[in-house]
Amino acid sequence: MVTNNYISLSETSKLIGKSKETLRRWDREGKLIAVREPISNYRVYRKEDIRELMGELFESHDESNQVFPIKDFSVLELFAGAGGLAIGMEQAGLKCIALNEIDKWACKTLRTNRPSWNVLEGDIKDFDFLAYKNADVVTGGFPCQAFSYAGKKLGLNDARGTLFYEFARVVKEVNPPICIGENVRGLLSHEKGETLKGMISILDEIGYNVVPVKVLKAINYRVPQKRERLILVGIRKDISIKYDYPKPNSRIYNLSDALKKGDLYNCDVPTSSGSTYPKSKADVLDLVPPKGYWRDLPVEIQKDYMGGSYYLGGGKTGMARRIGWDEPCLTLTCSPAQKQTERCHPEETRPFEVREYARIQTFPDDWSFEGSIAQQYKQIGNAVPVNLGREIGYSIIQFLNDYYLSLSKPK
Repeated sequence: MVTNNYISLSETSKLIGKSKETLRRWDREGKLIAVREPISNYRVYRKEDIRELMGELFESHDESNQVFPIKDFSVLELFAGAGGLAIGMEQAGLKCIALNEIDKWACKTLRTNRPSWNVLEGDIKDFDFLAYKNADVVTGGFPCQAFSYAGKKLGLNDARGTLFYEFARVVKEVNPPICIGENVRGLLSHEKGETLKGMISILDEIGYNVVPVKVLKAINYRVPQKRERLILVGIRKDISIKYDYPKPNSRIYNLSDALKKGDLYNCDVPTSSGSTYPKSKADVLDLVPPKGYWRDLPVEIQKDYMGGSYYLGGGKTGMARRIGWDEPCLTLTCSPAQKQTERCHPEETRPFEVREYARIQTFPDDWSFEGSIAQQYKQIGNAVPVNLGREIGYSIIQFLNDYYLSLSKPK
C-alpha cells in the first residue's frame, strides 16, 4: 500500500520484484536512494524515485513545477557562495533580503551582478540576524562537520563551533515558517549517520519538524550534470501544511544541451579563459575517446599514467576522463584539472573553460565571476546548480502559498 508520497522498504520490494537486501545495496550504490523517516530512521522510498527507475510503472512528469507566489516572499540566505541557489530562488519568484558569505571573491561576485542585494560579508559568527525576523525562508549550504551525538537527544549548544550550529542559531533567531539546508550526499553516512541525526535533533529542539531527508539528483531538474545534493527541510511546529519536494522532470539534458544552442540556452557557449593541461598530460588525454577514461589507453600508458593506483581496486572512472556530448557531465569540482576527477572537453584536449563550467552549473551567461581563474572555478564548482535552486524555489513557494492561504481561512 502506498501512503502519501512514501513507500516502505517492504512495499517497494514487492512492487518492483527485488529483495530487500538488493534494495539496501542499491541505496548504498546510489541506484535507488532511500530517505530516512526522522524518528524511526527506517528506509522509505519516494514514488518519484521509483518512477524514475521503473518508468513504466508510473506516469512521467513533463510539466514544469512553476508556481507563482501569492505575495512577496523573502529569503535570508546563509553560506551564499557565488549565488547559484540565490539566482535560482530569484528566478522562482522569491526575494533575497540578505545573503551572508565569508569568501571575499564570492561576495564581490554577488555585488557585481546584483548591486541591490544586501551582501553581509564576513564570518557568520559575527552577525546577528534579528533584523530579518520577518523572513519567510532561511536557506543555507552549511559545510558538513562532525560533532558529538550523545544518546537520543543532542542540544543546540552541543554543536557549538560548527557551522550547522550557526545555521540553527539563525533559524532560531529569525523563526521563519520553513528552513532549507543543503549539503553533499555524503552527509547521509557521515559518522555512520549520527551527524545527520544530530542535526535533526537540533532542529526539533528549536521548534522545527524535519521532512524525510531527500537527495535530489540535479539531472532530474534541467541540469546537464550528474550532481547530487542532500536537502534538509524544517517546518515550524505550529504549521501543519505539508511540504512536497519538486517533482523530477522526465527529460535528461546532456553536455551538448549545456554548451550548444538549444532548449537550455539560446546560443552557443561564449568563449572564455580557462585552465590548460601540461604537455605530458595532454599527450595522454589525446588518446582518450569521448566518454572514455584511463582504461581506454594502451596498457603501458595506463601503468605509467596511473602509477601505483593501477594496481589498486576500484574503477577510478574519473581519471583521464573525457566527457561525451550525448551524456550529462560528471559532477564538477573546484578545479577542472584534478587527476582523480578529470573533466576533459569532448573534442579538444583541455579542461572546460570558465563559461563552460558555468553553463554546466546552469548559470546565466551574463553572471560574471570575480577573482583569479582558480577563484572563479572554485566559486562555480561549489555552487548549487541554478536550475536545481529554481525548482527548490518553486516547492518553497507552493508551501508558503498554502500556508498563508490557510491563515486567511475562517477558523
